[in-house]
Amino acid sequence: MPANGNRPLKLQFGLINHEGRYLTAEAFGFKVNASAPSLKKKQIWTLEQDSQDTQVVYLRSHLGRYLASDKDGKVTCEADGQNSDCRFLIVAQSDGRWALQSEQHLRFFGGSRDYLSCFAQVITDAELWAVHLALHPQANLLSVARKRYAHLSMEDGEIAVDMNIPWGVAALLTLVYLDGKYCLKTCDSRFLSNDGKLSMQSSRATAFTLELKCGKLAFKDCEGKYLSPMGPTGTLRSGRCSKPGKDELFDLEESHPQVVLMAANGRYVSIRQGVSLAANQEDETDMETFQMEIDKETRKCTLRTSQGNYWDLVAHGGIQITASEVSANTMFSVEWLGHRVALKANNGKYICTKKNGQLLAVSDSIGEDEQLTLKLINRPMLILRGENGFICHHKNSNLLDGSRSVYDIFSLQFSNGAYHIKGVDGRFWYVNSAGLVCSDGEAPEDFTLELLEHGRLAIRDKGGKYLRGDQGGTLKGDGLSLSSSALWEY
Repeated sequence: MPANGNRPLKLQFGLINHEGRYLTAEAFGFKVNASAPSLKKKQIWTLEQDSQDTQVVYLRSHLGRYLASDKDGKVTCEADGQNSDCRFLIVAQSDGRWALQSEQHLRFFGGSRDYLSCFAQVITDAELWAVHLALHPQANLLSVARKRYAHLSMEDGEIAVDMNIPWGVAALLTLVYLDGKYCLKTCDSRFLSNDGKLSMQSSRATAFTLELKCGKLAFKDCEGKYLSPMGPTGTLRSGRCSKPGKDELFDLEESHPQVVLMAANGRYVSIRQGVSLAANQEDETDMETFQMEIDKETRKCTLRTSQGNYWDLVAHGGIQITASEVSANTMFSVEWLGHRVALKANNGKYICTKKNGQLLAVSDSIGEDEQLTLKLINRPMLILRGENGFICHHKNSNLLDGSRSVYDIFSLQFSNGAYHIKGVDGRFWYVNSAGLVCSDGEAPEDFTLELLEHGRLAIRDKGGKYLRGDQGGTLKGDGLSLSSSALWEY
């Protein structure tokens, strides 16, 4: 496990055949076809590696069943466990496409529409699949060899791989999928070129083919060379290698939300004064930034410092940063109060800010001194994915669609406990009188964010209603209560 406690993201993707259609697992009869024009739930596959033989992979469908091929080349997807017919080998091609070979029968998998089989003895175009990653495209990038994280180094104008813990907005990278290739975009919207420079425009030099080796990722450039960290600061650029070794391998890890908190006294909560937390600083630095890690079961959160310690409830309601392990006393409940939040500690008391700025968990109810303004700092570029797909501009109107397989990148601007959401054209989101979310506002409108679950948030409009995707995919601001259609990966 890396130092920041994150696990590598499970690799989920769509597989696109030579006709541009996605491999689909149907719920009815566990049949597979390659008919879908876009990547939705039924087209998402999870890669699992064999625990004994890392060359062998299993492909699990959204139904939790495994792709399998028998000796006659018949392909099914109903096995609920990993058996010998489910074992595949990935034969990566120079253009980044995969051929999938049955390990048991040594035949290749391919075809079109309803005519899929695993019987080909040689690889032709019909047996090649392009890989479209289906995970949320914003992540932290860890170098396997250096055990360090990539981040934007503003002063050097490069991506450096020398961070122990991915901290602050600079450590957020966005994978942009363009024509079967991937670009790496920094938090200030620049693209990484293969020579290590950053540019505002995508080009041939910023497009990389993704390759998988032992469950890790390698990025191959247009010249057939691979990205790797170079020199003392780990400048990310293409090396001389035309075969990926350990230096060229990376893990993508989920990027936890990082926040700053302002107390009622107008000062930021900080660790600058030592082990006790106090709201006494006027500026935001790493000392005022905390990583929120939300527990999947209890939905309580821990707050971690850039040194790796946690907020900890100690005697007499004191809050210190002395804990290096998660325990009951490092877990806090967040109550979302519109533009403000309140934090409840494990003793059942709310955290309150004393006159000297010290934080103590001693209050039974929420007044002004128990309220904090929480600001999310590491999502200046916002990409939202719901249960039916990504949020994207509607093709022919000013509405937003929440069921797309491609994503639009929106910008998030903080405004006194609320946020303004802006599209690439510089116009703002707002909710119209019919309850539909529109994207062509001249003036900003307040939305509030609630970081409710591990990796998922809810958005409320200025009237307090939740934004949700309806059955047809249209984004509406009419949710009266929280439902799965109002939760968004971010």
